[in-house]
Amino acid sequence: MSEYSSNKPVPRSVRSPFTLLTRALLVGGLVAPSAAVAQERESIFDRVVHTEATAITEIPATPRLEQRLGIEGRRISVGDAALWVEEQGSGIPIVLINGGPGGTHHAFHPWFGPAAEFAKVIYYDQRGCGLSDYEPGPDGYTVEQAVEDLEALRQALGLQQVVLVGFSYGGFLAQFYTTHYPENVAGLVLVGASPNISASLGRSRQGEFISPEERAKMEEVRNQLRAMAPDSGWTPAELLALVVYNNHINGDWKRQNYYKPSPEEMAHIALYEWVQDGNFNSIMNQSKNRVDLTGAFDANPIPTLITEGEWDLTWGPEKKHALAANHPNGRMVIFEHAGHSIFNEDPEGFFGTLRDFVEGLTLVEPEAMATFKAELDVWREAWMASPAYNLRVVDWGRGASESIAEAFEPSWVEETRTTIEYLRLGFALYDVERYDDARAVFAHFRAESRREGSAQAIALASIWEAHMLDLLGRRSEALALYREVADMDLQDTWSHSQYGMRYAPSPYAAERLDTPFQRIENRQR
Repeated sequence: MSEYSSNKPVPRSVRSPFTLLTRALLVGGLVAPSAAVAQERESIFDRVVHTEATAITEIPATPRLEQRLGIEGRRISVGDAALWVEEQGSGIPIVLINGGPGGTHHAFHPWFGPAAEFAKVIYYDQRGCGLSDYEPGPDGYTVEQAVEDLEALRQALGLQQVVLVGFSYGGFLAQFYTTHYPENVAGLVLVGASPNISASLGRSRQGEFISPEERAKMEEVRNQLRAMAPDSGWTPAELLALVVYNNHINGDWKRQNYYKPSPEEMAHIALYEWVQDGNFNSIMNQSKNRVDLTGAFDANPIPTLITEGEWDLTWGPEKKHALAANHPNGRMVIFEHAGHSIFNEDPEGFFGTLRDFVEGLTLVEPEAMATFKAELDVWREAWMASPAYNLRVVDWGRGASESIAEAFEPSWVEETRTTIEYLRLGFALYDVERYDDARAVFAHFRAESRREGSAQAIALASIWEAHMLDLLGRRSEALALYREVADMDLQDTWSHSQYGMRYAPSPYAAERLDTPFQRIENRQR
């Protein structure tokens, strides 16, 4: 893995050649990015606090960007559903896979216009999102269905090999598709991609630049909008758009951006970039979380480009290096003046890098591809036999707990890696009253959390280990753990909806010093 940093960090607003003026002109399809004069843009490092007096109930009207860019789309059947597709340019096909789950292709407009100068750019909305059919597959919405839809789309478009450009969740989907159909992938480009690996990604920094005033205002406005919804006649989609818009204008843009989006961009995001079917995001995240791509690309011969924003706050700074380590034959480029959406924050650097990558692609030797496919078979078999596959279930209900507990082996405790896996395993054993086994899981979780230095994880593991000790009649040991958490002064709220629990760690632990934990039943089937 080679690594390249695109430029040096500038910890204040900088003068960018791709300015607000340029962005406005490009949206209108009038000029190329290099034609405007640089001007200053607000960045997260300015720490400007801006809040609106009250909730905004009408998003400024702004047309879809396809209309202004003159791009026409069409619906293409992938069997039991039709997907919305747009094409721009000519040359080697680049298929863009948007983020989410539940985002749309609109996020790529107008930024990928420059790529049409050296490639055929293909935009599409995934099943259940945007302008495509809201039609679940035979097994509902799943990431496996999303892969098969992408393969059906490739065939319907008459394409041979394609370059996959996956953004955020789309980066996960691009990788997952590659594990199924590697022979169809000429190049793999990951943009702020979701890794889905068993490795420490660091703690999310999404709240690092959001002020307490902005955080409080966002909560206040969300409550206002939800209270107004019944009398306003808003559909769930309209309410979601209003929440997204109000969050952004009250500082939420700082979660994943380096530069502040323009007012028009915020309207586009709310109206067109987060449009999905019902609980699509939750359902697809549950499906996605069953996949562990660790080690899948050790033998990957497909040219791979990993692009990361230095100030992508979605994960901790460790994430980019963990993802790169899972692609030992790839190349990583870090863009210093970018957050999550690199292509719209450093477009000149990003598209220059993308063009060099695409124009430098070479064919993969058949022997190397055959080796990779054989290694993928081994990886897939190991993944599907792993604790992670069994633990990352669709739900947290009693039935799933019983299935997990039945399959449980003591070796799983040592093989469990992530917080969600520890919790799912521990809760499953608790649900079937195997308290000593559950205590061992939470004790191991606590030890690993201490090693990694995560206070939140230490507190979570300690509380639930203490719960098991209470149920086992080992009150003195439970008290020691409760006391430790009570002294940590952790006030963030956690919830376990299957038990109807919602609590702040330290105050809750302080309560348990006086009152032992009593068993709570799982409310979900």
